[in-house]
Amino acid sequence: MGAALTLARRGLGRTAPNPPVGCVIIRDECVVGRGWTQPAGRPHAEAMALAQAGNLARGATVYVTLEPCAHISERGPACTDLLVKSGVSRVVVATVDPDPRTNGAGIDRLRQAGITVMAGVRTADAESIMCGFLFRHREGRPAVTLKLAMSLDGKIALANGSSRWITGDIARAHAHLERSRCDLIVVGRKTYETDKPVLDVRLPGLEDRSPRRAILTSGPATGRWETLETPAAIARLSNINDILVEGGAGAAAAFLAADLVDRMLIYRAPIAIGAGLDAVGDIGLPDLNSAHHRWKLSDTRQLGSDRLDVYQRIRG
Repeated sequence: MGAALTLARRGLGRTAPNPPVGCVIIRDECVVGRGWTQPAGRPHAEAMALAQAGNLARGATVYVTLEPCAHISERGPACTDLLVKSGVSRVVVATVDPDPRTNGAGIDRLRQAGITVMAGVRTADAESIMCGFLFRHREGRPAVTLKLAMSLDGKIALANGSSRWITGDIARAHAHLERSRCDLIVVGRKTYETDKPVLDVRLPGLEDRSPRRAILTSGPATGRWETLETPAAIARLSNINDILVEGGAGAAAAFLAADLVDRMLIYRAPIAIGAGLDAVGDIGLPDLNSAHHRWKLSDTRQLGSDRLDVYQRIRG
């Protein structure tokens, strides 16, 4: 399943509205097929892996990060039907598909065909990778990550607005990797007008993974960029699983105030700026108690001289 999860990550930012899924087929302790959801969602991971395995799939074990789909689409057959036809003997699933067209029906169909199914293997890891897809089905909106690059004292720029560069090369490269894994980047109008950001992916080999771009503004549309009047407007976006909010302080505050940030990436450089621009504006907290028990640290790493802390929103 670990290998299937690694394959699933290859699809991040490229499969929406489908989920990024990974699949590995094992026969006689050898890998005979590998697959991951392809750009625009087809072919599915199972279809790709089965095509690679061919006749070697018969009697094999399939590891897949999401329950195989049970519905027939104009774009391709149901993966459960492909698995039954291939003659696999066992399917190990990380998590159930919340899509009402499947949602347990895929597992039931496999079992009815005499295939042994084990579900719930590394569920948390799989759901972390496809959180945007799951959010759309469970919450009615994409998942949102807020990225902040700041000094030790919480500033994103000098008082005159100069911000290049707060963090070093390694941290900025990691931020570009995060861009490649999302479907849409959002900035505030002030950031758009002041910094004129390109917001593309400038990592060798990943240049084609630059996401769609949007401005958070109540004003008119600008160029070919999309516009969002409010953070809540993300619920109306099509073909979007994962959103990255990059700045500035107003956009960050707006999404935090609306409680629509699910994950925070805080890149902190070992510098102090003093008088400067704050990373986040007013988010309307009524008292200090309201700030506690909202976030948990899920990851931390050193990126050259900079430090990255990743926080997940505590919900429920």
